[in-house]
Amino acid sequence: MAQNWARSVRWRAWDGEGLEHLELFTTDIGRIVAESVVIGARGGVPYGLRYRIECDDGWRVREVEAAVAGGARIHLRADGRGNWTDGTGRALPDLAGCIDVDIAATPFTNTLPIRRLNLAEGQARDIRLAYVPLPHLEVEPVAQRYTCLEKGRRYLYEGLFRRFQGELHVDADGLVLDYPDTFKRVH
Repeated sequence: MAQNWARSVRWRAWDGEGLEHLELFTTDIGRIVAESVVIGARGGVPYGLRYRIECDDGWRVREVEAAVAGGARIHLRADGRGNWTDGTGRALPDLAGCIDVDIAATPFTNTLPIRRLNLAEGQARDIRLAYVPLPHLEVEPVAQRYTCLEKGRRYLYEGLFRRFQGELHVDADGLVLDYPDTFKRVH
């Protein structure tokens, strides 16, 4: 990235029971950073979540911090080649081969593989990534597939581990505009 940039984005939960505010920016050393707060409910249980994701200039995750208000916290580091450690430097071999992270409470993490894979129209790719469910934040590796339906505009996301799929409409930066039945961009 030649020049620093910044964006503010907001999504609301499709059912109206949640809101996310995200600040996305680049640093002087070429890192892409997302800082966000999310309020919502899963399984009828309300939560508040703060997260920070740092990527290199190829959109490969390098660091993840997440904390549920009054609950679980995680701190992970990655080398961008599929090797992960926890906040103390302990290796996490179960996540070997994962390049991206998917935090269940946000549409932002769909941007990571969309940008990193840079798929051609009609192209699909199966990936393995670090999945972070709420509220316990117990990270696990999962399989997903992304298919480019219309370059830079529409992608099919498939959560192969739970047989879920959704068509994502994105803006020019790969940020979700509409994730039917899940999230809708409001700013």
